[in-house]
Amino acid sequence: MSQLWDFSGGIHPAEHKQISTGRPIQASGIPRQLMLPLQQHIGEPAEPIVKVGDRVLKGQKIADISHGMGVPVHAPTSGIIEGIGDYPVPHPSGMTDACIVLTPDGQDEWCKLYPISDYRKLDRNQVLEIIQSGGISGMGGAGFPTNIKLKPPRDRKIDTLILNGAECEPYITADDMTMRERADDVVAGLKVMAWVLRPERCVIGIEDNKPEAATALLEACQGTNIEITVIPTKYPSGGEKQLIEILTGKEVPSGGIPADIGVMCQNIGTAIAVGQVVFQGTPLISRTVTVTGDAVQNPGNFDVLLGTPVDYLLEQAGVQPDQINRLVLGGPMMGYTLTTTAVPVIKTSNCIIAATADELPEPPPEQACIRCGQCAEVCPMELLPQQLFWHAKATEFEKAEHLNLFDCIECGACSYVCPSSIPLVQYYRYAKGEIRVQRAEQLKADRARERFEARQERLDREQQEKDLRRKERANAAAQAQAKKKAEAQSASANGEAMNERAARSALVEQALARKKASTEAAKAQSGALAETAQEKPDIGTLEKQLAQTQAKLESMQTMLEEAKAQQADNVEKLERAVSKNYDRVKRAESALADARKTLATAPQSTE
Repeated sequence: MSQLWDFSGGIHPAEHKQISTGRPIQASGIPRQLMLPLQQHIGEPAEPIVKVGDRVLKGQKIADISHGMGVPVHAPTSGIIEGIGDYPVPHPSGMTDACIVLTPDGQDEWCKLYPISDYRKLDRNQVLEIIQSGGISGMGGAGFPTNIKLKPPRDRKIDTLILNGAECEPYITADDMTMRERADDVVAGLKVMAWVLRPERCVIGIEDNKPEAATALLEACQGTNIEITVIPTKYPSGGEKQLIEILTGKEVPSGGIPADIGVMCQNIGTAIAVGQVVFQGTPLISRTVTVTGDAVQNPGNFDVLLGTPVDYLLEQAGVQPDQINRLVLGGPMMGYTLTTTAVPVIKTSNCIIAATADELPEPPPEQACIRCGQCAEVCPMELLPQQLFWHAKATEFEKAEHLNLFDCIECGACSYVCPSSIPLVQYYRYAKGEIRVQRAEQLKADRARERFEARQERLDREQQEKDLRRKERANAAAQAQAKKKAEAQSASANGEAMNERAARSALVEQALARKKASTEAAKAQSGALAETAQEKPDIGTLEKQLAQTQAKLESMQTMLEEAKAQQADNVEKLERAVSKNYDRVKRAESALADARKTLATAPQSTE
């Protein structure tokens, strides 16, 4: 027999398990309508992939996960999608949530299934994808997606895989009856999970008040290395951290997870679901639910389609409405009271208690704490419930958190023993909820601040880039202006040289003019010419005019370039002026060329 350890605290409440173990698991049948919440687990809600009026087949995916952590939802039977909207869901708040409403057609027609004959031939990631696609999440607690849980971080090697068959809470017998009647299926699912994780040890922990279940599993595990360990009955030995401590002697660190110490814990129902999706190809569309309490005539365990309304399930168990005092979803320790029977069964629903007034009487009014310390004695997490209560009641949430409020598993042991009838767990749940809200608001504010700071940084960077570009443009303009000024000075010097040449040309022209006059006088006297000599052009004057026009054109071009660089308003006007001066230069050049041609062809006089 394996060595066992013990955990601190714990209680021994009345079990009431014999009420629902008198007959085998029964099929609950198909109700008139199924309501399937899009979020039945921890993580992101699934998104509908069907629309109202569609006919779906049994096992068909009707909602899927597009991002984040989550698993899809499947049709529990064939039928018509009647609606998609907000409906009551099983939650302590009593609020509504998004659901798909399916009206069965009575044909119970399956979609095409893809069973795996030998999963060992597949890659482990492929097996995890099959588990995820089958919509499997934890069926014994908060409903963590199984495929994610079976893929711990690379730096956390799982040495021990534990299958939790303790089922320590009073009234609940769903896992007990499953282990008795379907032990082979439990072991088959455990083998798949062990193949994925490759642990050194596989162990199934069962409380000693379930001898039939332990015997059935011992037979199913013949020839394997799976250990069947029977542990003492004490509440809450079925708590994940408590069962790990009992079987391994290791303690999960505060704020940590079992993978931190190389351990993983799975539920009996989860093992069944994993085996079914791998070997039969059937997704998670049903589960075993205990219906018990003195207000039902036929208590027992039922195979229930997900989405089945609680009122329909109560009818199958022979409910006596006039005797119901409290309707509890879950166990009496960790469950919560239902305000309506219209809520559906979901993946984490394991028990419905229809209790009479004698069975679960109304709690007496809360009285003042007498500081007896019993709550601290029974706390399995070794917390200080009294101090946590005071801080939660005084809304001193930071102080409560410093006392490891979030290590509380909300088992209800403290409330159970409190002589002042203080609902301690309710105070802790309230404090946790407020802290989560504050964290969410702080996270939202932090993200908003980060976005603001990033925006300011971007604007500052853009402004710096603009200033740099403006500075570069100013430097370029200054350089262009200096270049143009130098060119203008050079053009001015050239103009002075041209003026000097024009002056010399004028002197030459004057001399030529005097010579011409003498020649004409001589011709007139000799009568050699019959007609008056043609007037010769003044080439010097034309050259001077051309030089002046060219200088003005260059000056105007310089002004135009400066205006363009500075993006001035008179650019267009200067362009027109440059064009006009360009035409004048061309005309002056043409006139000068004609004059020179005329001069070259004129007859020469003789003296």
